[in-house]
Amino acid sequence: MKNCWVANILGSTQVSNSARTARRTGRNVPTVIVIEHSTLARTTVVKLLEGELAGWNFIDMISTESLDRALGTEVRLVALDLAGRGVESISLRDDLAAIATRFPEAPITLLSDTDDVNIARQALKMGIRGFFSTSLPIDIALAGLRLVLAGGTFCPQLLGAVANGSNEPGPARTEAEKSLDDRMQYLAIADFTPREADVLAELQSGCSNKVIAGKLNLSGHTVKMHLQHIMRKLQAQNRTEVVARLVQRAAGGQDASPSQDPGLL
Repeated sequence: MKNCWVANILGSTQVSNSARTARRTGRNVPTVIVIEHSTLARTTVVKLLEGELAGWNFIDMISTESLDRALGTEVRLVALDLAGRGVESISLRDDLAAIATRFPEAPITLLSDTDDVNIARQALKMGIRGFFSTSLPIDIALAGLRLVLAGGTFCPQLLGAVANGSNEPGPARTEAEKSLDDRMQYLAIADFTPREADVLAELQSGCSNKVIAGKLNLSGHTVKMHLQHIMRKLQAQNRTEVVARLVQRAAGGQDASPSQDPGLL
């Protein structure tokens, strides 16, 4: 059960009101498919997205066996529950193949109960465009959603691994993966003072100002000051945009601002 995303949002639906309206009027509207085995988690995610992307069409289902329900719609995104499976599992591969066959242009994101860096890394290598774990704050998850819809890639787990300076041994990495890690490490400190970099690392982990102040032994006022400097340097308006801009730059250096698509406003 996706406990982190059900705290404040309760509801139940199979196909959203916008989906029924689309069928009734015959209009094509942007569609998001949510595939999740847990009814509570699935309907909660749909309710959350309905509030964030007003006017969009949302179709939720238990498994990819129901994908044909969405044929004929303008699918912009497919969110698939990892359901504790390994990235190399046959069932996951079959699910991804089924999605790609029916909706080849739609980016696929994974919903996961783990922040495992190696799993996230493997998912990106397979072409997954977003890795959303239940530990993410809702505002960061929504920023990541908009980033993916705007053409970017969202995987904060890799940024977190660099920021936390993990020394745990892992499998051998390709040169491309090493280059990605190097670029993200540079982005985490470039243009920032050492203290700003410390605050930024905690911010990327989803910490509140109060928690950041406690961890870094700073006053709340000082943390706010550092955040203002960080936002100014990144031309961001809030904490969510700070993380989104770092993810955008790390994913490939493109300014894939979510505001580029009028449908995402």
